[in-house]
Amino acid sequence: MSYGKIADARQSGSEILVTFENGELEVTAYTDSIIRVFSDLSGVRPVSHAIEGNKRTDTDVTMSLTEGCVTVSTKELTVKILDEGKIDFYDKNGKALCQDYRGERKTAKELSLEMKQFVEQEGHMLTEKSTDHKIQVVKKLDPEDCFYGMGDKTGFMNKRGYEYVSWNTDDPFPHVDSYKSLYKSIPFFITLKKEGVFGIFYDNTFRTYFDFGKESDDYYFFAADEGNLNYYFIGGNSIQDVVKGYTYLTGTAPLPQLWTLGYHQSRWGYRCEADIREIAENMKKYDLPCDAVHMDIDYMRGYRVFTVDEEKFPDIGALTDEIHRKGMHLVTIIDPGVKKDAEYSVYKEGMEKGYFAVTPEGGVYENAVWPGTAVYPDFGRREVRKWWGENHRMLMEKGIDGIWNDMNEPASFEGELPEDVVFYAEERKSCHSEMHNVYGHNMARAAYEGLKELTGKRPFVITRACYSGSQKYAMAWTGDNQSLWAHLQMAIPQLCNLGLSGMPYVGTDIGGFGADATKELMCRWIELGCLSPFCRNHNAISSREQEPWTFDEETIEIYRKYLKLRYALLPYLYDLFRQEEENGLPLMRPMVLQYEKDPETRNMNGQFMLGESLLAAPVVEQGAARKMVYLPEGIWYDYWTGEKLEGGRYVIRKAALDECPLFVKAGSILPHYPEMDHVSKEKDKELILRVYPGEGEYFHYQDNGEDFAYRDGEYNLYHIVSREGQVSVDLAHQGYEAAYEKVLVQDGTKVPDRE
Repeated sequence: MSYGKIADARQSGSEILVTFENGELEVTAYTDSIIRVFSDLSGVRPVSHAIEGNKRTDTDVTMSLTEGCVTVSTKELTVKILDEGKIDFYDKNGKALCQDYRGERKTAKELSLEMKQFVEQEGHMLTEKSTDHKIQVVKKLDPEDCFYGMGDKTGFMNKRGYEYVSWNTDDPFPHVDSYKSLYKSIPFFITLKKEGVFGIFYDNTFRTYFDFGKESDDYYFFAADEGNLNYYFIGGNSIQDVVKGYTYLTGTAPLPQLWTLGYHQSRWGYRCEADIREIAENMKKYDLPCDAVHMDIDYMRGYRVFTVDEEKFPDIGALTDEIHRKGMHLVTIIDPGVKKDAEYSVYKEGMEKGYFAVTPEGGVYENAVWPGTAVYPDFGRREVRKWWGENHRMLMEKGIDGIWNDMNEPASFEGELPEDVVFYAEERKSCHSEMHNVYGHNMARAAYEGLKELTGKRPFVITRACYSGSQKYAMAWTGDNQSLWAHLQMAIPQLCNLGLSGMPYVGTDIGGFGADATKELMCRWIELGCLSPFCRNHNAISSREQEPWTFDEETIEIYRKYLKLRYALLPYLYDLFRQEEENGLPLMRPMVLQYEKDPETRNMNGQFMLGESLLAAPVVEQGAARKMVYLPEGIWYDYWTGEKLEGGRYVIRKAALDECPLFVKAGSILPHYPEMDHVSKEKDKELILRVYPGEGEYFHYQDNGEDFAYRDGEYNLYHIVSREGQVSVDLAHQGYEAAYEKVLVQDGTKVPDRE
């Protein structure tokens, strides 16, 4: 819209209201480094689904008004609001960070009707592209600008030159770089400039558009056709500062139960109790560490959620007891679609209480998913979320340990839900176009709050669809990938960008969900998957079986090697999760997050950091037996051999099928567990500290791994210092009674039997 000239500006504390000839802009300092820009363009001021509670702090803000310009300053940022609603952001030294583009967007070339028909007759898809969205913010693009974030969008780490649409989408076809939408909508991106960095969170749940220089080398933009102008500018001195600012707004992921960090085995196709038993028995038989088996839709009675098919699973409680005795857990899938069936209690109660979405005419909206004709709970309402959460009681009482939310974009088999289907945002009547992107978010919230109330433990909830802030309630996986090398390659930037987008607990379906995994692909995928925050092998009923024993003996040996590496590193992963809950930084980190001043890291897609200490460079190309690895400046040690290497250069490493190049930064202290086949009380008996040359300091965290007692101080915190060849271990905080019986210190460069 055209705001016209500035007419007035008024300050109230940290909020500035700028009045133009044709509208108003609110500029509010939430902190010294976070500025919100808002303009009511819809007549509705919705409460954020992503941001809970009051995040505004006592911030000193100054304002000055001159002709055609309002200047707003905090200790860290200066904002200039100009005629026509143009807004520029500067750092505290006056250096421009983010400026509105002063030109016009390029007009797309229109094909004639005749040419469109000619092109389409061979099956080419033509999509209309608008150059005039109701809401659009167009920013100046500099040649060196790089873009990160946006959740699990396809493509590479750096989103420069790509365009995306935030609209949660269930698409079963192989996802390629040109895909604009996937299952998640996280409208947050980080811009790394030649000098300077910032983030923008566009908190608009309607369909939104992002173009990072695809349309023009002169500008990038974000836009929407509905809702309001409502974005947060997040400053900082580093990418880490920006991620911390974003997770300050939207929340950090809570510490998960420790067992959930173990290995998970899953398949759409475990159809009865015997199948589950066989999986658990084979994990033991082949000496493969495992903590969970997942049950897909086959366990339900006619795909009715919150039911169990008693012919296939005659005693689910006894089955969970049996699985627990083996040291494992059962996780069940839950979809949002409720079968239309007058004799089905969930449908009946939901209908009686008016808990399902309705048409504009007032009838309950129906579509189809796995159970056939189905209706959709209105998760935007508090009472519906509470009811849905309570419906998990039967599964919890039967010993189920986690809930896996699927199909919650929401998916539908008879066409997408019309945008005018009536949903609610708490008490406010809304529509599908506004609530679509937060449907999975609100479903995950319902499950999380329900499980927390029912069990008292840290809920284990997985979600496929989400929005900004979903990390407070659920972990996520990247959805229905394929057994393709391109999808293995894409896993690293997808998971790293999810971490930058506030979602630290994430993973891919190891081996691929659709298509057929080869032996080589499976081996390479477990080498990456064992270092991902979430480690699960899952595939489709239509694909070849891909449990490790369905391949040859060599595959089993390689799989075993990397699962045992996973379990050895569990205390390190758990420490990283505890740190993430406090500072918002992800476990799996793109190289640019740790080394943003090094230009080599800006477009690095094939390697990553696990925390600050461990560098992983998995092989992700078919047939490759060597890996070119970039070691940042400093000294590094090969994890497997202990070899010392100088950084600041590329090295070529041998990488046979069973080898994943791993490197440890000098001065690191890596906590390990002794060998184990599942997480148990044994975790508190012995801790191994692998110490690498150089001075180092490390804090190791220990608690019961299950409930929220740690928030009341029931944990131990060990302060470990390595200096001049001497290692000291002190208990900086003692609140958990099961302190380690033994702490073993090892030279990280000389530990034997790495294989």
